[in-house]
Amino acid sequence: MTIVLNAREIHSFYGKSHILHGVSLEVNEGEIVAVLGRNGAGKTTTVRSLMGLTPARMGRIDILGETTTRWPTHRVAALGVGYVPEGRKIFGNLTVMENLKVPQARPGPWNLDRIFNLFPRLSERRNQLGRQLSGGEQEMLAIARPLLLNPRLMLLDEPSQGLAPLIVKEVMQVVQRMRTEGVSILLIEQNAPLSLSIADRAYVLDDGKVVYTGAAAELANDTDLVNKLAGAGRNTAAKPRAGLREGSVI
Repeated sequence: MTIVLNAREIHSFYGKSHILHGVSLEVNEGEIVAVLGRNGAGKTTTVRSLMGLTPARMGRIDILGETTTRWPTHRVAALGVGYVPEGRKIFGNLTVMENLKVPQARPGPWNLDRIFNLFPRLSERRNQLGRQLSGGEQEMLAIARPLLLNPRLMLLDEPSQGLAPLIVKEVMQVVQRMRTEGVSILLIEQNAPLSLSIADRAYVLDDGKVVYTGAAAELANDTDLVNKLAGAGRNTAAKPRAGLREGSVI
């Protein structure tokens, strides 16, 4: 199985504050991998480090066969990596169509026609300003924009944040659809039950460290651990969970 993302022992800082302490994770081709954890656990810093926005000071990152540890963000994206940041970050003063034309499209199956087929509401609102869209529509736009880069790997940071439950399910269906279209996905989420229901594997972060790694289905079946995810404590790392292979709790 081809590994499309391989991060090993990455350490990242904001100024003098040491945020990530040796985070390691990988995504195989065709996988959905969930990264879970409470607020402040280091999830967003992890994805920012992978994209070169908060460069790792130590460790190694390999993406799509290239060592990208100290690459600038635009170079990582050009390699075939899509990124949906936390909070959507669309351009509110541009129309839907103008937002979609911001990235320079790469050759591949994803074009405007396919985007509007996947997101019919964006087609209906193509001439509306980004700030006039609902939260769910803005999230759809935030996902649609990097799809035009025809990425092989997509990094999504909290795509369900602030959305109504029905819209969240719709967003997760889109994530599954991307996987069927050949896109590998790293999904950063706090909505543990929903993300685990579509993921192949999962990691849990706490205080900038990986405290769990294993099959998503196994984690989903461990309700005690799932209930602790919003505040995964340090003792989670030290207490092995039944049914997991040796070494799957770090």
